[in-house]
Amino acid sequence: MLLELFSPSVQHALDIVGIFVFAISGALLAVRKNFDVFGIAVLAEVTALGGGLFRDLVIGAVPPAAFTDLGYFLTPLLAALLVFFLHPQVERTQFAVNVFDAAGLGLFCVTGTTKAYDHGLGLTASATLGLATAVGGGVLRDIIANEVPSLVRWDRDLYAVPAVVGAAIVALSIRFEVLNGITTALAVVTAFVLRLLALHYHWRAPRAWNRRSSAEEPAEEKATA
Repeated sequence: MLLELFSPSVQHALDIVGIFVFAISGALLAVRKNFDVFGIAVLAEVTALGGGLFRDLVIGAVPPAAFTDLGYFLTPLLAALLVFFLHPQVERTQFAVNVFDAAGLGLFCVTGTTKAYDHGLGLTASATLGLATAVGGGVLRDIIANEVPSLVRWDRDLYAVPAVVGAAIVALSIRFEVLNGITTALAVVTAFVLRLLALHYHWRAPRAWNRRSSAEEPAEEKATA
């Protein structure tokens, strides 16, 4: 089992780091959307804990860690407090949101996969739940912020694919019994870098072949058609 490689303290530390960076991304988005202090705290909590909460409910780890570990609850509040007082000018926060979100994506796809496997799921199911852990909080964040989640928008840069790659690296490392600190870091960094590259080069998933849709194209796409 993975607990032989990752002690509870290490797993907990990875979770806390992931929670913090995801909470930062949620709080920064709240600032950009002009939310008040309560809204900043709520968006930080939801972004940080949403994916992990879903994972714990699926694997039967109840009550979920978000409700039994005070550190899980207080970490997003600390992130929200830091953002409330130290955030850059609102119009300049999008880059920071993207960086912190990519970092959380990389960390959570790894910790979600390992925890699911520790609770008896197979490799494919564990990787799938790792993906859900990584993107779940971001989906809830976007919904609360009144935005269509990036996960399902064809006109947004790749979001789930980097998490899939990171989770797959973990699953393959488990399969070939090479999961250790180096391969874990490789999975996190790969997902993180892929997400940032997708944002920089605007990599997007293809839509249906020869599609016919009545949905309106964005103004910039019409202009270049």
